Amino acid sequence: MRTLDAEAAIQALNRILETELAGVVRYMHYSFMIFGHGRIPIVKWMRAQAEESLLHAAEAGEFVTALGGHPSLAIGKLLETRHHELDQILREALAHESEGLACYRELLEIARDASVSLEEYARKMIASEEMHVSEVEKMLRRMV
Repeated sequence: MRTLDAEAAIQALNRILETELAGVVRYMHYSFMIFGHGRIPIVKWMRAQAEESLLHAAEAGEFVTALGGHPSLAIGKLLETRHHELDQILREALAHESEGLACYRELLEIARDASVSLEEYARKMIASEEMHVSEVEKMLRRMV
């Protein structure tokens, strides 16, 4: 077992925290911009994503403090394209979910063989983010 690079882990966790907080804002904003006959289930799904992002941010922040670090007060990038068609919103959501997935994969590499708890956390979150990516890809897919 190798020694955990705590500073690298804290930096990765703070990027995760910032990305997840951006997800809260993004999904809430997106939920306001949905119109049409499919609005209710889509808004419900987006608000559930916002709530989940908040939980994920809290988990990352707890790991930061457990490692002796200071949780970031920054928020990840927020892209406002002013394109509010559902497909465009979903493409933006897909890009955001892919960014989160990359952050968790970075953490996994830092934690691999150095911290069982961080490694397991990263694996759990990668599985979750992969499912989100898959869900959004399915939502963008057209029936043939």
